This record gives sequence, structure tokens and C-alpha cells, in this order.
Amino acid sequence: MTSPERIEEFLTAVKTAFINGSLLRLKLGGYHGGEPDLKSVEVKKIVAKGVEKFSFTFHYKTRDIIKNQIQPEALGNLRTALRDEFRSAQLATTEFDLVFERNGDKVRLKRSEVAGREAASTEHNRAKNRPLAETDKPYLKALGITGKDGVVRSDAQDKFRQINKMVEIFAPLIQAIEAEKPRIVDMGAGKGYLDFALYDYLVAQGGSPEIIGVEMRPKLVEDGNATAAASGYSGLHFVPGTIMDYDAAGADAVIALHACDTATDDAIFKGIHAGAALIAVAPCCHKQIRREMETGQADHRLDVLLRHGTFLERQAEMVTDTLRALLLELSGYRTKVFEFVSDAHTPKNNLIVAEKDGRAGRDREAILGRIAEIKALFGIRHHYLEGLLRSEAQPQQLGSP
Repeated sequence: MTSPERIEEFLTAVKTAFINGSLLRLKLGGYHGGEPDLKSVEVKKIVAKGVEKFSFTFHYKTRDIIKNQIQPEALGNLRTALRDEFRSAQLATTEFDLVFERNGDKVRLKRSEVAGREAASTEHNRAKNRPLAETDKPYLKALGITGKDGVVRSDAQDKFRQINKMVEIFAPLIQAIEAEKPRIVDMGAGKGYLDFALYDYLVAQGGSPEIIGVEMRPKLVEDGNATAAASGYSGLHFVPGTIMDYDAAGADAVIALHACDTATDDAIFKGIHAGAALIAVAPCCHKQIRREMETGQADHRLDVLLRHGTFLERQAEMVTDTLRALLLELSGYRTKVFEFVSDAHTPKNNLIVAEKDGRAGRDREAILGRIAEIKALFGIRHHYLEGLLRSEAQPQQLGSP
């Protein structure tokens, strides 16, 4: 049997297991493609909003990236990966294991029968097991999530699901911090949806958090503090001011959801400067790098990607957040980037999570080299966050301006 035929045999086994629900996991290893620092890929089946999808987790040296794909797209990408990029793959199902090994043009498959394995859960949106089980809390009514009867309003169902999803993501990150009373600073807190819900959940779990919402609009600060007092949340309060004016010293975690453009960079900088164990941001707008790309001299081979405004915007988003992730790695953080809410709710749905790690950032020259390459490729002369970090760093720490 030829190599292409063996690849198709393996893909048929993956597709069959996906369809009949017997797929437990799929892992690709032995990567030799062009992605820097990509180590392996793990694949599982999920069901999101009633749609069956393959969920890919790309494991890089210091970060993970998750992408969900429908079956035809996923199988096409797997075909390319097995043919050109990965030397091995391991498929585990409830009925058998199938090992794929490629050595040059030769492909070998080894199948082992198994028994007694249970099917994996494919539930993606655990709506029936929400962190916020009780909806009669005063803050939910004050924020317009519930009505007088304590029931979630019909026009707030999406917002309530978003809040639950954010708590589901952020709570384990906070609980993993080695601090008896973690100090969490929310930069650009707005009405404090996340702050109230996160405080409520952490206290219910036996935690003693201190959450500070930094917000520049005095009315929102006043309303937030009044609602916190009415709810009996002594460890939650809001303060007026801008991100850069706030002294985040002592913060264990710095978060920012949808801080516009360089305000996200301000929040990241404050987290790094404070030495926070956790920095988590959901970026919104990427105007600074887009302007750099519009006025700079990008590699001419990118012309076809950058000449349309909508494509330029998407490239600006990816480039901005890639550079942010690299700068976080350079500052000693292990970084992950993933989609944290469905794009049906908001197109600004990527979350950058950075956890302090003494091992991260050791390969400084390689990281600096990648940053320089990306900037040169897209014609970027200046990245706002890089400038903030350089202003406080020794010249050799972030390279020359």
C-alpha cells in the first residue's frame, strides 16, 4: 500500500471515530514544518452550539493556541499535516489504538485492539453546570441581568452566558495563584460584570480575594461601589482613574477585557511592572499597528494580503497580539492565546493569558530575533508595548530601539 493510501486509511479511521462518537484523542508529534517552537498538536471532538467540531490545541514552546474546525476543513488540514509536517500520530478510540509513523516517503500503521474504554464527553458549552448557579443576587439585578423576580431577563441571556464563561475561565487561573488572598486588578472595569461574578464565585468556593476595578468614568465607579456595598462584598471595590495612572504594585493578577487599542498594552505593562503572577487580556481594536502597517514598508510579497482593508485589519490583529505574546514571553511569562467566547457574541473574542514562569524568556536572543523579523516583514517601526517596556529596561534587555 502506498504512503498516500496509508494516510487516507488513517484519516478514514479518524473520521469514522469522529462520526460514531468513539474518538477519545488524537496527538500529532515529530513536527518538522515551518512554525517556530511548535512541538505537538492534540485533537478532540467537541459539540459547540449543536455543531460537531474538531478542537485542535497547538502546543508551542511557551504557549498553546486552540482552534476549532468543522469536519471537512479539519480533515483537509490533517491530511496536509500527516503528509508534510508531522512524522507521527496516535489515534485513541474506545475500540482500538492506531499509530501512524512516517519516515520520508514510507508510512507505517500499527493497530491495537482495546476494550473497556468509555467515550469522552463532547460537551463544550456547559450551560447546565454554570458557575453562577443562583440568580437572585443583588448585583445581577443592579447590572440588569435579572428582573425583580430574580430570573435572567430574556434580553440578557447572552450576557449571562458570557459572564459564566468568563468566570469558568478566570476562576481556575486565579485559584492557581499561590496567594492566600489574591489581589486582582481589573483595568478598565466598566460596569464590573466580571468583577462581581468572579468575586461571588471565588468567595463561594472558600476564597478570600481582593478585587479592584479601575475605571475612568466616575459614575460607573460610584455605581459599582454602591452595588458592592449592597451585596456585602467587602473585598470588592472600584477606583477612579486611567490604567497608566493606577499603581498596580502588589497585584497578583492584572486583567483587562476589551481595553481599546494601546490601553491593552498599558494593562500588560502594568502587570509586568507589578510582577503579577497572572496577566490576562482580551484585546479590542488594533489601530496602532494597523497605522504602522499602512505607512510602513512591508515585504512586497504581502501586498495581496494587505491591499484589502478587511484583510489588513485581520493581519493587524494577529500581528499585534503575536508581538504582545512574544513580549510577554521575553518578560518571563508562559503565554497562551485562545478564543474565550463565541464570535457570535463578539468578534473581539481572543484572550491572551500569561502566567509568570521563571523558565520563560530564557532564550532572549531567539525571541528578540522573532520580534525583529515580524516587524521587518510587516513594515512595523514601533510597537507601543515594546516602547513602554524599553523605557524601563536596560538597553540590552529589549534590544536597541
